[in-house]
Amino acid sequence: MEPWLIAVIAGGALLVLLVLWMVSVYNRLVVDRNQYKNSFAQIDVQLKRRYDLIPNLVESVKGYMGHERDTLEAVIRARNSAYAAGQKAADNPGDPAAMKALGQAEGQLSGALGRLMMLSEAYPDLKANTNMLALQEELTSTENKIGFARQAFNDAVTAFNNRRAVFPTVLVAGMFGFPEAQLLEIDDASREAPKVSFGR
Repeated sequence: MEPWLIAVIAGGALLVLLVLWMVSVYNRLVVDRNQYKNSFAQIDVQLKRRYDLIPNLVESVKGYMGHERDTLEAVIRARNSAYAAGQKAADNPGDPAAMKALGQAEGQLSGALGRLMMLSEAYPDLKANTNMLALQEELTSTENKIGFARQAFNDAVTAFNNRRAVFPTVLVAGMFGFPEAQLLEIDDASREAPKVSFGR
């Protein structure tokens, strides 16, 4: 066999192997991206459930806490803001701007709900209301589900980001437009320990 023919066959085989490797890497990136999008869909289901529960909660406390109007309005505003941010994030899970906006909006909503729950402690009749107790239980259950779903999403995003960042996969990711995905981090100042002052 002629040496040039051997070189052509070897070059062709090498090219086929390179194309097969690129297809394999591309497909793995698609699978990983779909995995984190599916994980976000699970968060989205729980967030929508939470958003649906909040108006019922506000209606339940409105009769007892009529003069706490600012707090009730703050909860509704925060809920609407979080809902809008959730819609944008659902359109493109992993998008840094959408994830950051959702994290901030969810943090504000958690803070507003926390203030509402703290205020409700001052109303014994409200604390004994069975509708209120049921809504609080549903919200608590939903919050736990959101936490688990967020952890699954962040794990899927981390796996995707790790895979796309290693060499030589990063070359394929760059060529075919696989940007780094953003974790969902809730910006929640209400999680900080409360400051207690024993003033003199």
